[in-house]
Amino acid sequence: MKYFLVSLCLLETFLHALAQCVPASEFQLEGDYLLGGLFNVHHDSDPVYHDRPEAIDCSSYRRFQLMRFSVEEINNSTNLLPNVSLGYEIFDHCSDTQTFPGIFNLKSDDLIQPGGEPHKNRSKIIAVVGASTSTHSLTVAPLFMMDLIPMVNYAAASSVFSRIQNLPSFLRTVTPNQDTIEVIVNILQHYNWRWVAFLYIDEDYGKDGQELFIKRIKDTEICLAYTKGLNQYTDYSQIFKQIEAQGIGIIIVFVHEWTAEPLIKSAIQLNVTNKVWIAVNTWSLNKKLPKEKGIKNIGTVIGFSESEVTIPGFSDFIYSSRSMTHCENAEQFVFCNQVCNCSSLSVEDVIAADPSFNFNVYSAVYAIAHALHNALQCGSGSCNRNITVYPHMVLAELKKSNFTILNQSIRFDENGDPNYGSYSIVFWNQSGDAEVIGFYNLHPFHFFINDIFPLSCTFMWLLNHFLVQVPTLPCSPECGGGYAKKYNGIHKCCFDCEICPTGTYVNSTEDPYKCINCKETEWSAAGSTSCNLRVVEYIPFTDSGAILIMVGASALVGLTLAMSVLFAINYNTPVVRSAGGPMCFLILGCLSLCSLSIFFYFGKPTISFCILRFLPFLLFYTVCLACFVVRSFQIVCIFKMAAKFPKLHSWWIKYHGQWLVITVAFVTQALFLLIGYTYFPPKPYDDISWYPDKIILGCDMNVKSSSGSVVLLLSLCSLCFIFSYMGKDLPKNYNEAKAITFCLLLLILTWIMFATVYILYRGKYIQTLNALAVLSSLYSFLLWYFLPKCYIIIFQSYKNTQEYFKGLIQNYTKTISQ
Repeated sequence: MKYFLVSLCLLETFLHALAQCVPASEFQLEGDYLLGGLFNVHHDSDPVYHDRPEAIDCSSYRRFQLMRFSVEEINNSTNLLPNVSLGYEIFDHCSDTQTFPGIFNLKSDDLIQPGGEPHKNRSKIIAVVGASTSTHSLTVAPLFMMDLIPMVNYAAASSVFSRIQNLPSFLRTVTPNQDTIEVIVNILQHYNWRWVAFLYIDEDYGKDGQELFIKRIKDTEICLAYTKGLNQYTDYSQIFKQIEAQGIGIIIVFVHEWTAEPLIKSAIQLNVTNKVWIAVNTWSLNKKLPKEKGIKNIGTVIGFSESEVTIPGFSDFIYSSRSMTHCENAEQFVFCNQVCNCSSLSVEDVIAADPSFNFNVYSAVYAIAHALHNALQCGSGSCNRNITVYPHMVLAELKKSNFTILNQSIRFDENGDPNYGSYSIVFWNQSGDAEVIGFYNLHPFHFFINDIFPLSCTFMWLLNHFLVQVPTLPCSPECGGGYAKKYNGIHKCCFDCEICPTGTYVNSTEDPYKCINCKETEWSAAGSTSCNLRVVEYIPFTDSGAILIMVGASALVGLTLAMSVLFAINYNTPVVRSAGGPMCFLILGCLSLCSLSIFFYFGKPTISFCILRFLPFLLFYTVCLACFVVRSFQIVCIFKMAAKFPKLHSWWIKYHGQWLVITVAFVTQALFLLIGYTYFPPKPYDDISWYPDKIILGCDMNVKSSSGSVVLLLSLCSLCFIFSYMGKDLPKNYNEAKAITFCLLLLILTWIMFATVYILYRGKYIQTLNALAVLSSLYSFLLWYFLPKCYIIIFQSYKNTQEYFKGLIQNYTKTISQ
């Protein structure tokens, strides 16, 4: 309580001293309704106390004059606030400690009486224009928010002011930092600059900008290599050493103009060269720096500012105002900062000063005037002066603002931010002027940079009369086509380049850090940036090899038919009877039916094609092998086992054992195929594993569905070989067992050769080879078992007699009995 009372006493002393100020100055004007103004005409960054800073901020002084001009223009208007005059009390907000007394006086008609009864205070102002920085605005804004006094800001861009719940009566005509950061990012992306430094003023405005920038570039290719807050104690040499050590060529300078000036001057003194400086709207139109000696050596300065709007009549106002300014008695107002030691400023200095935020001040005053106009229910020629206007009434009308001034529509969104505006993209040319090279419209969004400008196309600029490449200087050089980036540090701009393997590609525009697998129907070579469609291959019916094999299959059918006819004609001859008699017709018929499979190895595979490719061969070849098993067994029994096992021989004859074995084999194979194909039918499949650039169409024969059938075939083949081998020493001219053995050896050799080729080769011609193996299996029995018998019937008929066969058997019997 003690410290509180002391503070109040000091505050009363400040306010009393303030009351002694002479009102006849540029800072005050009487009127029916008063506006407050907060401008940093003098800038004080030194924490040591001064009566009043000596250095005048020329651009801020210009804004200060713009508020005075705007009020005078409105007072002279017959359309806006007719018969109502506006006044103002403007405070030089150079520091919080020196300005607070004035702000308290601005808020209330009465002084605060320490220890006394509270007064019913009513604000003497209806709205405030200012303050000039985010930090100053955050300091004083709560004082106005508690009474809902509208505070229309022209320069405080920090995103915190968009929180309407904390600052309910705060509006602004300056675009917030979110939009400023968006412009910076668009410029960086336009020129493909990614390895950047971000220097910011170490206060609310700069810290907010840094946070927004880090958040905004999170999902972009831009990398923040270095960031540092600047204040009056900053060691610029250390900053530039660090920037040079990291190879950074792009420096974003997010500061006010009074911080930008020592930074750029230090860069000139420290001989910092070959950099690109991105200037924000607070200093991009600075008039002093482009004229500094040596400024061309530091590199290129590119930036952006609010699009400059020429305000008619302002220059004339400055000429007339400067001639009436009272500066001669400034010394008597040592404590009060509401005077301007302005004798050092000429009219030309003010007019030529940095025009940044000028239209913001102009539109802020006009927004308040329009709101008051609506609150007073002003009509044609007059206003309702019987209405008592309170600040909250003006606030309500401000939020509904929708008017046009100097071809610019003025509106605020629900957060009090401007719902209008645009930026000019500027470049400091060789003449020291800010040359407009593009624009950035906020509402609606539209970004454009003139590509005729040399920097945008070739990243070049004139430096000491030589063309030098703009230093993008990323942490790692850009990867070539077909190479993916792999992080090797904390920054996403620091990476190694790895070639994408076969079957993958990298899309640098979507995700340069990942090798994407191609689809199954596509392929790519190593180091690809896209996939190509695989070539689909299969053997069509028109293929020459397919035609030859199908002709061979057709010939086989013809031969089996001819042999069947020949055997039918000579059915009762010894050759036909010894070959198997009726069993010959079954074998020849099954061989013909097996040949059906061959026709389904060609053409585009379908489910039905895949089934018919295997089923006829497996089923009917089983019958063929079963027949030869029985035939081999009968030969062995007749010549060797009949004498030793007569009962077995008689049982075999009595019950037709040969047909029983054939039937069992056929039924067993049919059941295997029915069960297997019901649950796991063969189906078409795309073989993509053998060739990276091809799809070989084939049929997938499931192991589960075919294992029983294959085992049965192998078993029959083994039995047939065993029995036929046992009869290898039969009569020379009557040796069917040797013929069967030879056919089996050809069969086994054929499939061994096919299996070997299948392991080594999986191209489209594997289907042709498979069909050829099947055809060879059929021809092995047709040519080496049946054809010799046909030859005897046709060309050696003398051997096809009962006497000839009896002689062979008698000779063999004598031989084995001896």
